[in-house]
Amino acid sequence: MLKKLLSVSAGLLLTLTVYAATTEWADNHPDRYVVKKGDTLWDISARFLKKPWHWPEIWQDNGQIKNPHLIYPGDVLVINDHRLGTEGGFGPHVRSSSYEDAIPPIPLSALKQWLQNVRIVGEDDLRDAPHVVGIEENQLRGTPGQLVYIRGLAAQPGTRLALVRPSGRYYDMPPEDDGRPREVHRQAKDDFHDRRPDLLWRHGPNEFTLSGNVRFLGYEVREFGVVEVTRSADVSSALIISSDFEAKAGDYVLPIDPRPYDDQYVPHAPGKVPENMRVVAFSDALNAVGPRQVVALSRGSEDGIENGQTFSIYHEGEDVVDDTDYPEGSVKRFFHPRDARATLPPEYIGHVMIFRTFQRVSYGLVMDAVKPVHICDFMFDPDRTP
Repeated sequence: MLKKLLSVSAGLLLTLTVYAATTEWADNHPDRYVVKKGDTLWDISARFLKKPWHWPEIWQDNGQIKNPHLIYPGDVLVINDHRLGTEGGFGPHVRSSSYEDAIPPIPLSALKQWLQNVRIVGEDDLRDAPHVVGIEENQLRGTPGQLVYIRGLAAQPGTRLALVRPSGRYYDMPPEDDGRPREVHRQAKDDFHDRRPDLLWRHGPNEFTLSGNVRFLGYEVREFGVVEVTRSADVSSALIISSDFEAKAGDYVLPIDPRPYDDQYVPHAPGKVPENMRVVAFSDALNAVGPRQVVALSRGSEDGIENGQTFSIYHEGEDVVDDTDYPEGSVKRFFHPRDARATLPPEYIGHVMIFRTFQRVSYGLVMDAVKPVHICDFMFDPDRTP
């Protein structure tokens, strides 16, 4: 059931205060803007501010308002005497509106696959997960209305569970070259077998190297259906209630996440950027991505990552040879090869905002970019430069 907000506000919804001494207004910002359906909080912020993630700082808490971050289509934002507020004065205004009608921070509707159908689980979760061993009438594939037979399940009849299928696994490992950051990797499902011993990380490649241990980040699994337990035994029965594609032997079942994602967060800068937080994968099999595309990042909740945090994305500076002071074939270059090399400064790429967080991996949406985002690009404080 949708929760309703009953808010009494000054003007249309609330009053916002801008501290002119610290706020950086966007060039050619409007003096008046009418909020429209399809807007996002980031888009609106970017119209007024050079740094959209500072949006929360310009809101003045109003005790009469249950959630001061909610704005709705039709609200009119105006700038007057270095103040950003709502048009209409300070007369009381009563409105009953649902959270669903509020302007989202980012286009959540375009991220359904990543919000509801993908999750990251640890090795213990996958090692202990019950699995499908057969389909009703010895079929190879199962569809809604058919029974699947599950081994290792301890659940009462009537319990609903999620059908999941592994799609990849994430890890980082020591670099090949001394002095370089740890490398991050996503190993696609095509690179390992369905058999659980092959799937589990302890049997995976590169678990240990002479340079140090590999850090396992998690399995990426796709939730593609729901089953309801009909019989509990050594081999249990469950009815497929819904599925995006056919179930098969080797699929796993996990508890349904009661709150698969957070839809009430706002852009903000992180208090601290974890060391070596990097792009580990893209939403598609591409060499690079741009704005409004999803990236997986190599740090999660155990590193302090939370939804709404915004990071700057940078590309490592290239190593070049100084041919001016260290010409090729010169004695100086021969005896000082290290000094002949120089590392260029990191290149700014754009911004990414976190929208879903797991223990060691998080997903973010690229909000803006001046150059393509690549694997291993690193995160940095959005209010500073490396």
